[in-house]
Amino acid sequence: MSRHRQATPTEVELEILQVLWEAQPATVREVTEALNRQRPRAYTSILSMLNVMHEKGLVVREVQGRAHLYRAKKSREKTLGGVVKDLLGRAFQGSSTSLITQVLEQSKPSAEELREIRQVIEAWQEEGQQK
Repeated sequence: MSRHRQATPTEVELEILQVLWEAQPATVREVTEALNRQRPRAYTSILSMLNVMHEKGLVVREVQGRAHLYRAKKSREKTLGGVVKDLLGRAFQGSSTSLITQVLEQSKPSAEELREIRQVIEAWQEEGQQK
């Protein structure tokens, strides 16, 4: 029986994608070294994850000599947008108010972050009025 493939990246896949968005293309060794700054990981585990991610279409791979170079297939914005859309539908029944309320309660943004959030909302409202 085949396993259900998750539409959005898993936690580990997102960690790997974060490395690739910062420093792509990257070899398995480079990804492993970057991740090991946070906590130890085995080279073979990262290699296996990158192979799974390649099969899922999350990364592209090219051969360069004896090494494979990996790149994220989608931009950070597109990938994270899909994660948020999935979370919004699955956990919040499509309610952006519930999602934002939870984000604010869990993250406890600073006054500066709240100011930036207000600016984003105002810009989004202005953009919507122009359409």
